[in-house]
Amino acid sequence: MKFLLLIYISLSLSTVLRAQKKSSQEFQSKLNQQYADTIKSPLTKEGLKKFKELPFFKIDEKYIVNAHFEKADKSTPFKMKTTTNRLPSYVNYGVASFEIDGKAFLLNLYQNEIVGDNEYKDYLFLPFTDATNGNDSYGGGRFLDLKIPDGDRIEIDFNKAYNPYCAYNHAYSCPIPPRENDLDIRIEAGVKYESK
Repeated sequence: MKFLLLIYISLSLSTVLRAQKKSSQEFQSKLNQQYADTIKSPLTKEGLKKFKELPFFKIDEKYIVNAHFEKADKSTPFKMKTTTNRLPSYVNYGVASFEIDGKAFLLNLYQNEIVGDNEYKDYLFLPFTDATNGNDSYGGGRFLDLKIPDGDRIEIDFNKAYNPYCAYNHAYSCPIPPRENDLDIRIEAGVKYESK
């Protein structure tokens, strides 16, 4: 009986991992389509002419974490610094805690204060920096978009990490990841950066 249970657990885990990897692949494919689109792309005209596809780290299930989520009791709106003088207003919506390679990490999840009842009302913004910045990934950090979870768990798939638009086009104003969202680890997942 224990043997059958182990086989069932192994098959279930394998199915979940395949689904997660497929979700990461679909995200990366859609991001490439967006960047190739002359209307939706953040690239400059010159960048768009040269564009073939974004460079990604190899998809790695290690960087898909099932984090513990704790919603903030109260959060005072604050002005998030950007690469320009623009100061968008955010609230610290909650904290995600997780482990990678046995090391514990915390990340703050933010929500735009003026999100209201629009299509993004269930979205959270996760800007972060890590030890790849300035070498393998963009020096200004990377972003993730998440949905507000129903319970106390939230999936963070770093394979879906993308660069801010200002990494490609200085016409954009991009949030600067707050210092408390700096990860003391290499997150070898998501979009890389080639400054060519």
